[in-house]
Amino acid sequence: MADRPLTLMAVHAHPDDEATGTGGVLARYAEEGIRTVLVTCTDGGCGDGPGGVKPGEPGHDPQAVAAMRRRELEASCAVLKVSHLEMLEYADSGMMGWATNEAPGAFWQTPVEEGAVRLAELLRRYRPDVVVTYDENGFYGHPDHIQAHRVTMAALAMTAMTPKVYWTTAPRSMMRRFGEILRELGAEWEEPDQEEAAAVPPEIGLPDEEITTWVDTTDFGGQKFDALAAHASQGENIFFLRMGKEKFTELMGVETFVRVQDATGAAVPENDLFAGLR
Repeated sequence: MADRPLTLMAVHAHPDDEATGTGGVLARYAEEGIRTVLVTCTDGGCGDGPGGVKPGEPGHDPQAVAAMRRRELEASCAVLKVSHLEMLEYADSGMMGWATNEAPGAFWQTPVEEGAVRLAELLRRYRPDVVVTYDENGFYGHPDHIQAHRVTMAALAMTAMTPKVYWTTAPRSMMRRFGEILRELGAEWEEPDQEEAAAVPPEIGLPDEEITTWVDTTDFGGQKFDALAAHASQGENIFFLRMGKEKFTELMGVETFVRVQDATGAAVPENDLFAGLR
């Protein structure tokens, strides 16, 4: 390990995902001298266009949106001090059920093996000690997030490397405070009663006791907020920005993960993605 730096690789679906789920750890570990590599799988072309125009509406140009979102992604990476940005540049598939799911070149339509071969090349190039991506449901069911999970796990299986592997998640204990803040901001938020809860799909995130890794990134809340703000074209969809830095940092100052692969034997729960590696 002496011939290369400790390395974190985060595999995300779209521009702006890097800031929401892992902005804190990217900033924190960059500050600690760890090499950070961001892999963004799609071009973000299904995002909002100028003036908030939506995909499929007159004036929405996916190629122009993708170019704009790349510039914003580069600005976000500068804020977070990401060492290396790699873009696979598959077409954004849009939300589940959109016609764009079926479009030629969409990430959701890409054979997993094809994407995995490309990502495996990056794994071999950077030899990350830690890899972060989404769980099997892509955290909330977005097709590109699900595909990023599939591609990442397949790419890891193609290599002989044994990095620590984590999936992003959120603690259920956070959701009540999240709801309070949304109500303060005037957003609609209703928590289901027990009968309703039994009739709906599982909640986003996990019970606290199932989370293996809690990383304090409070000191980097401002950077994380600014990285999200760099994606200004998508501001209408990034409701976290409405909180302001103080409340944002209060809610988002700890990033949580489930460790799914480990060869270090580090005890859990842990407070450092690199526990057992340094």
